[in-house]
Amino acid sequence: MRADVLRAHGYEPRHRVLLSGPPGNGKTSFAEAVAEGLGLPLFVVRYDALIGSYLGETNARLRKLFDFVRTQPSVLFFDEFDAIGKERGDTHETGEIKRVVSFLLMQLDQLPSYVIVIAATNHAELLDRAVWRRFQLRLGFPAPDKKLVEVFLDRIISGWPELPRLSVQKIAAKLGAVSYAEALDFCQSIRRRHILGLGEVGIDEALAKELELWASRVRPDFLNAERSDKTSSEVDAPTATTAPRRRGKVPPPA
Repeated sequence: MRADVLRAHGYEPRHRVLLSGPPGNGKTSFAEAVAEGLGLPLFVVRYDALIGSYLGETNARLRKLFDFVRTQPSVLFFDEFDAIGKERGDTHETGEIKRVVSFLLMQLDQLPSYVIVIAATNHAELLDRAVWRRFQLRLGFPAPDKKLVEVFLDRIISGWPELPRLSVQKIAAKLGAVSYAEALDFCQSIRRRHILGLGEVGIDEALAKELELWASRVRPDFLNAERSDKTSSEVDAPTATTAPRRRGKVPPPA
């Protein structure tokens, strides 16, 4: 925002950001918010169009990708960055992957500061150590605790035309360990059920049904282990606008 002031003193704006944390907790939303806040197009890297099966093919496509984004101020977003930023010391990786990582680092170093690079990973431990040094800002996006889930639910539910009688504290307790994305999906399912009921389904009835479905859903064992054994017994059962984001996709190489 004040790049000229920095450049006048011999500094370039920081423009490389690395985000790490479990899925569903805002990494992609952060990239979208940065692009929207700066009024820049957001380009999302497509790995299916980037990673090739032949020697040197991935590097050639990476070159085209970076040549393209240099043509204009923009935000370049790498989701699941560990797919191409893997640790080069891993003995299980091929020499081709190591060459890709080295070439990627060189391209990142040469990007002008008007291109903001945001990389996100769910597995920070898989990234090459040199990758970390390329990013001036490194931000963690941890899963929310129960209190943060309550705050998040309250922000959503307080905007509904009809409020449920069950408190957000009890709703959060029933949800257990969740990501922000899961909490949002849960709230949206309630509102959809309420809206589609056309006045015949109250918000409390919609909430009760979604909580019933939530309790019966299939979850990974490691997430089930995080849920408190008290969740189902410590609470009572319930009684029966923003500006559009400018986004784009990096076109696949010809």
